[in-house]
Amino acid sequence: QVQLVESGGGLVQAGGSLTLSCATPGGTFRTAAVGWFRQAPGKGREFVAAISWNADSTSDSLKGRFTVYRDDGKNTVVLQMSSLKPEDTAVYYCGATSQSWLGTPPRRGDSYAYWGQGTQVTVSS
Repeated sequence: QVQLVESGGGLVQAGGSLTLSCATPGGTFRTAAVGWFRQAPGKGREFVAAISWNADSTSDSLKGRFTVYRDDGKNTVVLQMSSLKPEDTAVYYCGATSQSWLGTPPRRGDSYAYWGQGTQVTVSS
């Protein structure tokens, strides 16, 4: 079964930055949409950002602090996070659609067929 692999999580102080990577095996998802979601303890999954072949989308509440982009040379989708806040603490997951996606990528988690195991991000105050 295809699996994505997230990396880059860790502990950071409030105001700091982290860069998460979602490795997509062999460029399989180069034309798919790849999305980032997060889940904090006791809360539901929340859309963070996503990118398709030709567009990207970021949660309105995170715009200006979070940026998503592709590094096709490394077959990864990167989530850059800055000005982190304690409320950004969560497990961050990436998912990929099973088909190519043009235009605005989906914000619903059930649109994504493949998932990684998640990476923990902890922001201390």
